Amino acid sequence: MYAFEYHRPSSVADAAQALGANEDAKLVAGGMTLLPTMKQRLAAPSDIIDLNGIAELAGISRDGDTLVIGAMTRHAAVGRSDEVKAAIPALAHLASHIGDAQVRNRGTIGGSLANNDPAADYPAAALALGAEIVTDQRSIPADDYFVGMFETALEPAEIIREVRFPIPEKAGYVKFPNPASRYALVGVFVARAKDGSVRVAVTGAGPSVFRVEAMEAALAADFRPEALDGITVPADGLNSDMHAGADYRAHLIGVIAKRAVAAALG
Repeated sequence: MYAFEYHRPSSVADAAQALGANEDAKLVAGGMTLLPTMKQRLAAPSDIIDLNGIAELAGISRDGDTLVIGAMTRHAAVGRSDEVKAAIPALAHLASHIGDAQVRNRGTIGGSLANNDPAADYPAAALALGAEIVTDQRSIPADDYFVGMFETALEPAEIIREVRFPIPEKAGYVKFPNPASRYALVGVFVARAKDGSVRVAVTGAGPSVFRVEAMEAALAADFRPEALDGITVPADGLNSDMHAGADYRAHLIGVIAKRAVAAALG
């Protein structure tokens, strides 16, 4: 690990000032990705800006038909929250199955979305639920937020404050996890809005989370697992590695999507 300057601001404004003043500075929330890469000397930020001292960034609340989760809210807190379980049970289920207990008690929703790991769980929830990622500068729709592998629409000096999830009529999330890391080889989040529209988001299968429009159209007409019979996702462009090939991931998308619909129906 290389030397760096450590900052622990007490407000978002102070964090933004420190971030903007140092071109090579990095924010740290739970540190689940940044700290290991620093230890391996794959990252060498000049300054580390620790967001853990900013109380205003954590918390869960309901604003009408929207569930609001602060960026520094831990996965464990989302998973055990009665507010989340009542509004979007699938989101609580997702959070409670991220990594292991240590990861869930340190990792944060804002950190996960800012990092945008191709196999992370929260991007699927954000995209399927049509969430808004609210920063210190603007509000970004999930459809515009996820750009590519480890890439988002965030500007270099932009800080996520909270995530706003519209509360759906039904939702379900199922993943096929890597048995060691518990990252999703394939994860599918299905959400049916109160107007009957459906969104299907897939994580783990491609370089970044993506929607499957053919599945969305079929489920909007008939919200049952059987509605997905015969719908396939091409393997072209999907991830292929030592854990699973692109063809296998393409097959898993169809299987896991049906299970996610079944989970949504209870």
